[in-house]
Order: sequence, then structure tokens, then C-alpha cells
Amino acid sequence: MEPVARSESGLPIKPLYDGWDLAEFDADARLGAPGRYPFTRGVYPTMYTGRPWTMRQYAGFGTAKESNERYHELVNAGTGGLSVAFDLPTQMGHDSDEAVAQGEVGKVGVAIDSLDDMRTLFQGLPLDKVSTSMTINAPASTLLLMYQLVAAEQGVSGSRLTGTIQNDVLKEYIARGTYIFPPKQSLRLISDIFAYCHRELPRWNTISISGYHMAEAGATPVQEIAFTLANAKEYVRTAIAAGLDVDDFAPRLSFFFVARTTLLEEVAKFRAARRMWARIMRDEFGAKNPKSQMLRFHTQTAGVQLTAQQPEVNLVRVALQGLGAVLGGTQSLHTNSYDEAIALPTQKAARLALRTQQVIAYETDVTRTVDPFAGSYVVESMTDDIEAAAMELIQAVEDRGGAVAAIEQGFQKSEIERSAYRVALEIDHQERTVVGVNKYALDEEEPYEPLRVDPRIEAEQCERLALLRKERDGDAVERALDDLRTAARGSDNVLFPMREALRHRATGGEVAHALRDVWGAHVPVDTF
Repeated sequence: MEPVARSESGLPIKPLYDGWDLAEFDADARLGAPGRYPFTRGVYPTMYTGRPWTMRQYAGFGTAKESNERYHELVNAGTGGLSVAFDLPTQMGHDSDEAVAQGEVGKVGVAIDSLDDMRTLFQGLPLDKVSTSMTINAPASTLLLMYQLVAAEQGVSGSRLTGTIQNDVLKEYIARGTYIFPPKQSLRLISDIFAYCHRELPRWNTISISGYHMAEAGATPVQEIAFTLANAKEYVRTAIAAGLDVDDFAPRLSFFFVARTTLLEEVAKFRAARRMWARIMRDEFGAKNPKSQMLRFHTQTAGVQLTAQQPEVNLVRVALQGLGAVLGGTQSLHTNSYDEAIALPTQKAARLALRTQQVIAYETDVTRTVDPFAGSYVVESMTDDIEAAAMELIQAVEDRGGAVAAIEQGFQKSEIERSAYRVALEIDHQERTVVGVNKYALDEEEPYEPLRVDPRIEAEQCERLALLRKERDGDAVERALDDLRTAARGSDNVLFPMREALRHRATGGEVAHALRDVWGAHVPVDTF
């Protein structure tokens, strides 16, 4: 018999509360049971009463060697999953020695130019035991294939690899800007990734459809989930049009949301998003597998709400945001470091961010019962309200021809910009309090020594690239890149020739440029 969880007073805590107080919500299948359609109360029956969420820490800076050292520190501190940040040249499909990359190498993440760098990045880390999330979009296929090749060198087959690539390019056109190819070709690449992973990496989450970056750009909670699910519908349609069965790829779809300090609305937002996606997949796309109907998501605390003023106060903000994500039923969580509004996080700050999750998991009682807010008058009402408003906004996207057409018309971008402007005005007029900024400010801030990236990193990375190009078989690389261009012109899956090019030590930039030769590059149109 399993031991009964007890409160500090010694009273029993049930793993699941249900009954008369939830009857009115069950009447129209708005609530249901945890782990069952429509998944309002969580995607798994026991949620955290069995085990906590995956505790990820987002890290990556400078060189692959430096980032590898940070990963080992995080794993030793108890991190259950790694989350890789890449620098801007890598995200944009450029090598470190290109002119456009000057001054950006290793600044906001790790520089990964080739299989050699990826090998260094994960040296000594057991890829069959660690789950890895990679925040990469336009060149997601390239980085995923490098990861698979490194795992193969460790003797780890693709069937044993677990993790996620963000791979959500539509939100790049809306809010973030690290796109390479036009939308149509980007969707082709994503459907090729779905098909490739179904065959080669069956446990890999092929996309993390992201509302986080839209929220960081100013989207409200309603806009965040509405535009995210509208994008998700576009990906599903693309995959089906490419000949894939919905239940073959939908179980590996995942999502990525923000957690703000407005705890009650955030909990309601997560619960509403699960219910909406379950209905969309079952009723609109005919998904029969319950796993296809589940909205599984990763959460990151709100970087945009961190302040450079009195940065230690960010520890409080992050704790509240992390608690909201847990109460909302997240599957994995990254807690921001308190000093991220100033610079890359220091080792101490990153460790404190992880400790925040561990306190929530092991020192509070929120993990002892499933969906603690179920039946709450305010949260259930807010969940309904958010769902209704978000569905109305999704319909507005559909009325414009779907996510891609709405993006081309500038609809989502303009809606988010209006929301961001409203919030900025509220802060300026002190209608919205930001502690330490427009209220309770200090006359003089305490000194802080940020982590800085060594400027010599760029030159050293360029030297490594020059050596790689000298050592490798250049003719074999060019033949492999020609095969990639041929596949891109036709309908064959581009990931197989791409993998061969990377195996011959083609660089990420060379792969991206080969596809640019065929598909072109996206040029945004200013609609205002």
C-alpha cells in the first residue's frame, strides 16, 4: 500500500480531489479526469504525484568547450534535462567566419558551425540518458542531424534519443526574426523533419510550437495561446498535405509557453490551452490516438519581466512564475536566472534558478495532488473566459486564410504590437507597478559584475573553421551539398542528403546556403 501524503499538520492529502464540487464543470466535459480528454486537469493521470516535471536549464555561450563545462555543472547540480542556447549566426544559418557574423559569435549562445563543435558540446554527456532541448528554428534540421551523428559516435541509436527541437519558424515571422527561407519552403522543411523523425528518431519531439517569444514581444495570455495554436494548425495541415497520417506525427508535437507573475491567469491559460488543443485535434483533424490530442508543453519564466534594477528581486518573480507553471501542469520548466536582464547568467545565478525549481518540487505541497485549482470558482471561470477569447482570435486568423496568410498580412504582429504599446504606457503612467522600476526604486544601485564573453572567442572559432576546411575532403562535401540542392529542387526528403553532407563535415552555414541557392531567403514586407 502506497504511503499517504500528509500536510504539515499531519492531515492526509489526496492525490486526486473530485466529487460534487466539480459536477457542474464535468457536465459539459469541460473538466474530465486528469490524463483523459479534454485534458483540462493535466495530460497524465498522476501528474507530479508520481514524479516531478523535467527541470531544464537553458545554457550555452561562447565556445562549445565552455558550454560543455556548464552542462556538466548543471547535471551535477541535479538538472534532469539540458536546453541549448545557440548564438545568432548559428540561428540564422551563418558560419562564424562570415562577415555578417562579426561581433555576434558566442554572444547570446554557443557557436556551432560543424559536427566537430557538436561533438565538443556534448563530450562526456550520456546522450542515451539525458534529454536535450535545442532552441533552434530555421536550421533545426541541421543541428538535430549533428546531434544524431554525435550520438551514433557514442553508440547511441536514434531510437534511444529523447529531446526537442523548437523548429517553430512561423513565430519567427511574427515576433522574433531568426528566419532564413520563405514560409512555404520552411513548412516543407518542417514536414520533412516530421517524416524523418517518425522513421529515424521516434522518441524525439519534432517541434515545440512556441508562444513564449510572442509573449516576450508583448502578446497577452489570450494572444499567446491563440496565435500558437493557429500556427500549430498550419503545421498539422502541412504534414497531412505531405501525405502523413495525423496520428503518426501528432503525438510528438509539443508546445512552449511563458509563465508570468500573474499566477491565476497563467494557471487558467495553461488549462484552457490543453482543452482547446484536444478539441481541435479530435474534432477538426480527426485524431484518434489520445496522445495526438494531448498538449504537452515546456515553460520558461518570463524574461521580459526581469529587471536590471535591484536584480535580486527577480528571484521572487521567478519563484512565482515557476509556481504558476507547476500549478498549470507543465511537463518541463526552465527558471530564468536573476541576473539575465543584465548579462549572461553567472554560475551562481544559474544554480539558484535550478534550486528554485527544487524548492517548489520538494519543499511545497503542490506536487502531492493533481490540478490543485480544479473546481476553484475563479480559475475555472478564467479558464472558460480565456478559452472563449482565444477561440475567437483563432477564428480571426482562419478568416484571413490561416496562419501563413495572416502573417503575410501582418495581422498577428500588429495585434501584439498594440498590446505591447498598451503595457508600456501603463508602466510609464504608473498604472502598472514594476517593483524597483516605477515604484520602490533605489537612489543608487548596488554594483554588479556580469559574466562577459571573451572577445577572443570569435577569432579562435574562425581558426577552427579554417582548419576544418583544410583537413576535410572538400570534393566529398561539395558532392553532398549538390545532392542536397537536388533534393530541395524536387520532393525527396532533404534530411537524408543533409545528414551525409554534415557527416563529411560540411558546416551549418554551407548547408543553409545550399538551400538558399534553391529556395531563396525570406524578405519581410512592411505592411504599415
